Amino acid sequence: MRVEVTGFRREHDSLGDREISNSHYFGIQTSRAVDNFPFSGIRLSHYQHFVNALALVKKAAAVANAELGALDPEISKAIVQACDRIIAGEFHQHFVVDVVQGGAGTSTNMNANEVIANVALEILGHRKGEYEFVHPNDHVNCSQSTNDAYPTAVKLAVVASLKETLSALKVLRKSFEAKAVEFDDVIKMGRTENQDAVPMTLGQEFSAYAVMVGDGIRRLERASGDLCVINMGATAIGTGLNSPPGYAELCTKRLSEFSGVELELAGNLVEATQDAADFAVMSGALKTAALQISKICNDLRWASSGPRCGLNEINLPPLQPGSSIMPGKVNPVMPEVVNQICYQIIGSDLTVSMAAEASEFELNMAEPIIAYNLLSTLMLLKNAAIALSTRCIDGITANRERCADYVKNSIGIVTALNPVLGYERSASIAKEALKTGRSVYDLAMEKGWMTKEQLDDLLQPQKMANPLMPDGVTEPDE
Repeated sequence: MRVEVTGFRREHDSLGDREISNSHYFGIQTSRAVDNFPFSGIRLSHYQHFVNALALVKKAAAVANAELGALDPEISKAIVQACDRIIAGEFHQHFVVDVVQGGAGTSTNMNANEVIANVALEILGHRKGEYEFVHPNDHVNCSQSTNDAYPTAVKLAVVASLKETLSALKVLRKSFEAKAVEFDDVIKMGRTENQDAVPMTLGQEFSAYAVMVGDGIRRLERASGDLCVINMGATAIGTGLNSPPGYAELCTKRLSEFSGVELELAGNLVEATQDAADFAVMSGALKTAALQISKICNDLRWASSGPRCGLNEINLPPLQPGSSIMPGKVNPVMPEVVNQICYQIIGSDLTVSMAAEASEFELNMAEPIIAYNLLSTLMLLKNAAIALSTRCIDGITANRERCADYVKNSIGIVTALNPVLGYERSASIAKEALKTGRSVYDLAMEKGWMTKEQLDDLLQPQKMANPLMPDGVTEPDE
């Protein structure tokens, strides 16, 4: 979007002076950060929840400071109004610093401080840059340090983003549950180590996938609780220097009220300011969810392989032509892309792990790369879950005859004969069936080891798929 330039203002910091366009609500420190950190190309404004979380932190701090007499009530009121406008969606385009940065998040914190200060100045009838009335550091950053404001905002942003990701994963779980019901009567061969195992239903397979996704949801919800412990009031290293008595508790209380998240002040602020373990736990939960979803996508690709020379047990919805040279080819593009997204999430976890380990003494300088990876991963997983559900799982159909043929021709069903024949005789039948191409059924009866009635009872596919089903109860035929 083209921004109209209406002149410049001159700002200064400890390094000198710089001209800032009056069209910008950010100031000199943000301008320097834009020059210094041209890395990912992803600005803070890309993460709406992060920008809103920064505004929530500043709003809570302003209110707490005013209540404790550390900030003029009129200035506090203007800061609160500025924050509310940001939370409502205004001024996000002025959060321009690259998410990946040095300084442990100082540039992000100052970007927020400067934008909020300049919006507050206009609310009070002043011009941008007239910081003697509302100052980014003295007023917006009152009783704070980057070292408590930044990680608190990251935690709030992750918790808010996680809610959307969890909603998407619940949609995916529901899709698998629906297919489990639809495919409950589809008999197929189970496989272990890519070899024939014993019969099961396609519904059982999809039911297992639903449970896997549910496990991921449970782990993420548990990790989310740990992120609700914050270090507001720690200031630089956890000692609370430059904050009034009672500020840490009051700011945490106000932030809980404004954010709608039940937050808890850390018991040891020195520890909480340097320890990034809670971020690592969240990243690990995301990685585990990705591992499970990627495994499912592997199965979907194999089960739909073919259509003539593969397994061809299921049909995935055809989404696009699959080749620039082979007419009629359709690829399993949705499981393929979700596989790749999962690989990215798994790799991101290593980055977060290394960054969490990089903490030295009283501060972790690598929190920006943690924030970048967690917020990016949550966005990827959310989008992947929705796309996989709506553009793949919901449209899957079963090739019932193909699945049934695999069961009828399988040697794996000989396992059901073990309780009657014993392992050795069952193995000899399997070996002969494999060598001659004859069926397990015919060989067992021919050798006189079992009667037709016994075989018919033991080798019912429905009974093998549900061996604990009470006698006399059979599931309906196809």
